[in-house]
Amino acid sequence: MLKNKNKQIIAADLALFLVALLWGGGFVAVKDAIGSITPFYMIAMRFGVAGLLISIFCWRRFKNVKKQDIKMGIFVGLFLFLGSAVQTIGAQYTTAGKQAFLTGVNVVIVPFIEWILYKDKLDIYSVLASILCLVGIGFLTLKGSTSINIGDFLTLICAVLFAAHITLLGHHAKKVDTIVLSVIQMLTTSVLSLICALIFEPIPKAFPSDIYGSVLYMIFFSTMLAFSIQTIAQRYTPASHASIILCLESVFGSIFAVIFLGDVFTPSMILGCLLILVGIITAETKLKFLGQCRDVGKYLRQKFVDI
Repeated sequence: MLKNKNKQIIAADLALFLVALLWGGGFVAVKDAIGSITPFYMIAMRFGVAGLLISIFCWRRFKNVKKQDIKMGIFVGLFLFLGSAVQTIGAQYTTAGKQAFLTGVNVVIVPFIEWILYKDKLDIYSVLASILCLVGIGFLTLKGSTSINIGDFLTLICAVLFAAHITLLGHHAKKVDTIVLSVIQMLTTSVLSLICALIFEPIPKAFPSDIYGSVLYMIFFSTMLAFSIQTIAQRYTPASHASIILCLESVFGSIFAVIFLGDVFTPSMILGCLLILVGIITAETKLKFLGQCRDVGKYLRQKFVDI
């Protein structure tokens, strides 16, 4: 029984690794398409199609939807919309690689929002992680001056909004079917984006054929498939596993940006990325793995002495 459970955890962890990979590719897809599709129309299309497709495949889950479920989905979807809107607009003014790491900072912000909203106690690891991330952001975004460009600034705002979204999602997911919640928040994001698009953006006449691949990737892979896999996988693996693995999204995003978009990282930017990554790992693991490594070291030394 225990062996089967371990196999389920390993399979779920591998599935979440795939999710991080898909989300990392999403940064490249957004950057590739943003020059041809205005931000709000892009978001409306991405979440609208993905939400409708998931609801078609999982229509049985909506038979007993309550009014309270819809309210929760709309409320959480508001923050998903705000985060996605700011992130997509910011993509016009910064590189995909930098945006991937800056967006990943949301993991460090979550404990502070939980402290503000739900009075959850802060620990020293969250504070340390925040300091590491702030220093890393400085190395990553400041180029010989004390100013930060608008794209990086918007991405940092999006990190705060996504942190709020993650916190609220985790709180409300305990009270409603996760698939129902996911679909309602996606459709809410799509509707709000479409309203903003009709108000602030010109109606697109046609989309260039060379961005079809990026648009399809955003809809089917980084939204519909990734969200579905994440929802299923997190039933079988501890939250600590999930959060650490999903942090790799920022690493994959930066790697793909270098490979496919030709992003260039200077030594100071690489140092900034490493500091942010260490900060994210510190916040999520509380450095517990160091104790495990110490125990393994003691065991190996003892075995060596016995020999």
